[in-house]
Amino acid sequence: MNAPLHKLVKGEKRPALTLLIAAPRGFCAGVDRAIEIVERAIERYGPPVYVRHEIVHNRYVVDTLREKGAVFVEELDEVPDDAPVVFSAHGVPKSVPAEARRRGLGYLDATCPLVSKVHRQAERQIEKGRHIIFVGHAGHPEVIGTMGQVPEGQMTLVETVEDVERLGFAGDADLSFLTQTTLSVDDTAEIVIALKKKYPQIVGPKAEDICYATSNRQSAVKRIAPDSDLVLVIGAPNSSNSLRLVEVAERCDTDAKLIQRAEDIDPDWLENVDTVGLTAGASAPEKLVREVVEQLSQWREVEERTLVSAEEKMVFKLPRQLTE
Repeated sequence: MNAPLHKLVKGEKRPALTLLIAAPRGFCAGVDRAIEIVERAIERYGPPVYVRHEIVHNRYVVDTLREKGAVFVEELDEVPDDAPVVFSAHGVPKSVPAEARRRGLGYLDATCPLVSKVHRQAERQIEKGRHIIFVGHAGHPEVIGTMGQVPEGQMTLVETVEDVERLGFAGDADLSFLTQTTLSVDDTAEIVIALKKKYPQIVGPKAEDICYATSNRQSAVKRIAPDSDLVLVIGAPNSSNSLRLVEVAERCDTDAKLIQRAEDIDPDWLENVDTVGLTAGASAPEKLVREVVEQLSQWREVEERTLVSAEEKMVFKLPRQLTE
């Protein structure tokens, strides 16, 4: 643990600060697609366009879309009968589009295609008669959406290795497992190992469900954190993938802080800090990264270094309603 550094006094030269910026960071293909769906819907249909839940977990993005004409609601009963509605990138239970069809609502599904892939896997496992163990965080919209793809009682949620130990299925039970896409890669690996040890016959997906963007951003943090005195993660408190980035940095024995905007940075955090790592969750735009760089530059002379650990070229297609 670093010892506190004395406060700078008037006239004292500010020490230089090395800023290690992780790459990849920020928006992933699923977030890009979801935001573009809302923007194009507003252009095509005119405001207001209703959005069920936050389109992505980022206050800046939500406020920007609200200014353009998006209206964010919690449930479909808040949407007028003749208004278009967009479902968030996290996915929704099957009951939501069913209700939209019942009411004759025009809807656009902005669910990330990688989340939709997990939904299809869940359906196939149920068709094969297997009970699903789902690894995820209780209450997260993606978990609610995925568990809502199958009949009640046919999917069991586990969050930890301890939860696995408490499972009471027979040793030869017909089981499968799936995972939330925004989990910690390391934590999930431990849980999957525990599942396979307890139930050797359990069936898993051919490729891991944790999305490429989540894995890449965690790997990028592992590259910058060991050489940093402090890691700043730009993201929302309800953003699973952003919270995991904080945890990854802390597992590297580096202090880490989750911030939403540059204004959240406490200058006292920089006491006795020579190197700061900087990254952003998958729902945070690059504009917020530059805000943080500018803020740090006001306090210290900053030397930026970008450390690239992977290249991302993934692009997802838009719904046909917006391209025809």
